[in-house]
Amino acid sequence: MLNFSKLLIVSFLIFSCTKQVSQTVSNDNSEHPKLILTKKGVENIRKNLGKIPIFDNTLQAVKDEIDAEIALGIKTPIPLDYSGGYSHTRHKKNFLALQKAGLLYQILEDEKYAKYVKDMLLQYEEMYKTLPLHPKTRSYARGKLFWQCLNDSNWLVYVSQAYDCVYNYLSKEERNKLETNLFKPFADHISIDSPQFYQRVHNHSTWGNAAVGMIGLVMNDEELIERALYGIKGLNLDKTAKDDDGGYLNKDGKAGFLANIEEPFSPDGYYTEGPYYQRYAMYPFLIFAEGLQNVRPDLKIFDYKEGVLLKSVNALLNLSDADGEFFPLNDGQKGMSYYSRELVTAVNIAYKYGNQDTGLLSIAEKQNEVLLDDSGFSVALAIKNGEAKPFQKKSINLSDGSEGKQGGVGILRSEYLELVFKYAAQGSSHGHYDKLSFSLYENGQEIIQDYGLARFVNIEQKGGGNYLKENKTWAKQTIAHNTVTQNETSHFDAKYDIGSQHHSELHYFSSENENVQVVSAKETNAYPGTELLRTMVVIKDKDFEKPYLLDIMKINSSKENQYDFPYYFLGQVLNTNFDYKTPENLQPLGSKNGYQHLYLEGSANASSENSKLSWINHQKFYTLTSITNNNDELLFTRIGANDPEFNLRREAALLLRRKNTKNTLFVSTIETHGSYSPVSEFAVNSNSSIKELKVVLDSEEYTAIAVTNINDTTKLFITSNKKDTKEAKHTIKINGKNYDWNGSYYYELIK
Repeated sequence: MLNFSKLLIVSFLIFSCTKQVSQTVSNDNSEHPKLILTKKGVENIRKNLGKIPIFDNTLQAVKDEIDAEIALGIKTPIPLDYSGGYSHTRHKKNFLALQKAGLLYQILEDEKYAKYVKDMLLQYEEMYKTLPLHPKTRSYARGKLFWQCLNDSNWLVYVSQAYDCVYNYLSKEERNKLETNLFKPFADHISIDSPQFYQRVHNHSTWGNAAVGMIGLVMNDEELIERALYGIKGLNLDKTAKDDDGGYLNKDGKAGFLANIEEPFSPDGYYTEGPYYQRYAMYPFLIFAEGLQNVRPDLKIFDYKEGVLLKSVNALLNLSDADGEFFPLNDGQKGMSYYSRELVTAVNIAYKYGNQDTGLLSIAEKQNEVLLDDSGFSVALAIKNGEAKPFQKKSINLSDGSEGKQGGVGILRSEYLELVFKYAAQGSSHGHYDKLSFSLYENGQEIIQDYGLARFVNIEQKGGGNYLKENKTWAKQTIAHNTVTQNETSHFDAKYDIGSQHHSELHYFSSENENVQVVSAKETNAYPGTELLRTMVVIKDKDFEKPYLLDIMKINSSKENQYDFPYYFLGQVLNTNFDYKTPENLQPLGSKNGYQHLYLEGSANASSENSKLSWINHQKFYTLTSITNNNDELLFTRIGANDPEFNLRREAALLLRRKNTKNTLFVSTIETHGSYSPVSEFAVNSNSSIKELKVVLDSEEYTAIAVTNINDTTKLFITSNKKDTKEAKHTIKINGKNYDWNGSYYYELIK
């Protein structure tokens, strides 16, 4: 049901902002630079050169880089290639070099940098006047310098900053030439000429909005600024049209920079596409916001949607492991981290325009570089003054959806253990079909992995550096994730039209007790007629060397099904407590829905009530203990079947298969224990500490699991399957003993 009062407020704000834009446009060209570097900021920086180590070191590194580019000579090749090819890479290097050279000119007052910018821009002006669409036709929105408008937008976002820095160095005639033949047509191409790219809510259009807006700010072009903030006026796109990834272009009719802040971000700052694309979009979000703050402070852009842009930086930092690498939820490349240039920008801007969180300074210290602008100077000065404090990553629950009501991501942290539990919305066209999936880390190393994307970004030999077909046939499919697959079909039948309508629901999240932290969520739409309830518990117990994970998946269905439950472990198998057979010839596990990419390497029938797998990785030991019955199958699988071009990583999983079952319960623990030294050749605590894992109660209302260690000490965990509030009162009897408690769960020593 629509909230009409809220709608009126938003309408008033949009009208007010539109009115303010027209009232505050200035024609005073002497204001330059004014976007990310201001006249006052330049003065402060110049006065302090040689006095602030991290700023001076960054400046020297950038100077060395750009001096080398100048010595190399300007090259603006005719566009020919996909990502990773020569022309693509050269034009990308050019826009990065232009932005840096502009900053160097302002800070060092050396005209060679301004001349370099001018000469290159005039080369682009001469080229662009007659440049056709890029010859590669794969994109739904072709660029001119690059194969897609997205990369053209990257170019204009950076080059706008360079133009701002050399604006007053250029003659009026040169500025007119550049604006008439290059910048205005460039902005029109990525917007007016490419509405399917520009007029939507997506990380692509965010770059487009920022590009048009930033060059508009430099040129004092009111039309471009309004087009950036609110989209193309009066334009209605086909609401059924889709992009290359299967996502709708403009199903809801929303567009513009403000809509791209409003829709994808939850109130907690989580970006629905996932951390990889949140990182990518943070640069245009924050750099354009900084430009608006400096040139149009009356818009109060950093206060928009209760300051969600600044909140998003904190959320994104919390979506990284101990090494700063982002969790590869949805389409995400492993290894991308807060050391990227986008996060240097994000941290600097969030510090200056936020509440001067000193924890951000410690991240900046690790990044060991700052922006050469006002925000970077403020960070560098604070670091010099000794204000940095450690950024504290704690357990956190991040909601998804524009109003925070479309599921979310729960992260539980205990000592070096990190659990990432995804119960979010589809995640736009970059989302995967993996409701209630998880990954597990120890001190930055993956224990149980999320595969991430199937793409070799900017490596030309692999599909032009673009998404590979295996991203759809494997990486997005449910069986590629650590969650349940029913009847060898993916959630929502792997159909975006269906998946985008639904999200999982949080049952409860509890991290107040550092010894027992729980996240629990429910999914009722992935398979019609089947309800999934997964409860994941990180337990820190003095009877165990390290914290361990308890995993409970409760399934209720209206019919009998086959359930497949994989654990994608990384490392070398040590041993099992079940006998398995290995085939002479490897065959795919199935023919579709991702199963065609899994080799069956070994199989067994469960022979005991607890099935165990132990492995070693990075000199540490791990054990998976699962409650099984004699009808369960245990399958060793490996990714790589039907992959003749070797596009997929050859990684393993243990898959628990349960056939002809209606309602069931999957219960497992994952222990981290011991270590191995190849130098001393000693193995310490290489065996599991769990003697028995047992279900002592499973009803509609409650599930109770007993964990007995090798010293015969038993702990009982009870979760409420219905009542999810902290105030809820519970009384149940198990094996003749009464248990009373308040809250969603119970944990106690019973023997």
